[in-house]
Amino acid sequence: MSTKLVPPAGAPDPALAQLRAEVREFLHEQIEKGVFTPGIDTWLTRWNPDFTRSLAAKGWIGMTIPTEYGGHGRTFMERFVVTEELLAVGAPVAAQWVADRQAAPSLLKYGTEEQKRRFLPGIAAGEICWAIGMSEPDSGSDLASVKTRATQVDGGWRISGTKLWTSGAHHADAFFALARSAPLDPAHRHDGLSQFIVLLDSPGVTIRPILSMSGEHHFNEVLLEDVFVPDDLVLGSIGSGWEQVTSELGFERSGPERFLSTFGLLEELVRGAGAGSVDRDPRIGASIGRIAGLRRMSRAVSESLQRGEDAALSASVVKVLGTGLEGDIAELADELVGYGPGDDQLAQLVRAGVMQRPGFTLRGGTSEILRGVVARGLGLR
Repeated sequence: MSTKLVPPAGAPDPALAQLRAEVREFLHEQIEKGVFTPGIDTWLTRWNPDFTRSLAAKGWIGMTIPTEYGGHGRTFMERFVVTEELLAVGAPVAAQWVADRQAAPSLLKYGTEEQKRRFLPGIAAGEICWAIGMSEPDSGSDLASVKTRATQVDGGWRISGTKLWTSGAHHADAFFALARSAPLDPAHRHDGLSQFIVLLDSPGVTIRPILSMSGEHHFNEVLLEDVFVPDDLVLGSIGSGWEQVTSELGFERSGPERFLSTFGLLEELVRGAGAGSVDRDPRIGASIGRIAGLRRMSRAVSESLQRGEDAALSASVVKVLGTGLEGDIAELADELVGYGPGDDQLAQLVRAGVMQRPGFTLRGGTSEILRGVVARGLGLR
């Protein structure tokens, strides 16, 4: 694959093996103690603040946050190893996911010194949770069309609008709200956008649940009605919201969660095929091969982020291919095992995979939109 799409991954680092073994042993102990049961898509659906704090105590949250802000000053590759192990076993990590994955890097890149000291230590301690304030009812993957308005007033801004599909907002402390701070110019749609740190307990914030097909609640609609945001909670520069949000999406779209959300289901299919309880369908092996390729690609993007490079294009590639695979695994399991009653581990994972499957290629940017991003990045359109 062209390095313009995804840079080549570096050689394996033996020094990471010890960290991986330590994380794997800890997770095995947690499962044995009944702290959590492995699941599907747990970085979005399983919220366990106690488990999050136990990870923080191990130093496995805020790993790339500098020590002066309460973090651990470790590398993106060390963080990659930890997140990969958490996802592989389906650990309940939703409480820290957005804060650690994208809020912290954005604060480090665009935040003021006051903002960094206010929020980063709490993120690293697993005590501050974050949501995403991008999508809107008529502006999902096309973020340039957001209608949320930011109006300047004495001492700050008044924010009005609606944010949709805000996973975990009913638990979160804050989100970055992308809003239009200047009138829309149809010829320059990306201009006039800004980001604001909205504290979700602020007056004027209303959070309404959106229930999934299974009746679970992790999505929300967040109404912002004349919400005051002081000047010291503007993220970055007014008018630079598009540049900032696309940088944030580089972190959101490239991680292992974009291809490992149904890994536990694939693992059970492999186990069942070995035991003879599941047909030895060649698509199981093909899925393993696709996982291996995507893992290398995602690792390469993490290395690129470590070097401070713009990873938006390569992250889009990983996201398109990875979420497609996640859905294919769920559909394959449904075909081979069937979506039906049963309390065994495989039956539960199949049901969860089928229920979550519609969201895989929507969240973080639809596949249709991201294919356009990739095509433009290659100069094809």
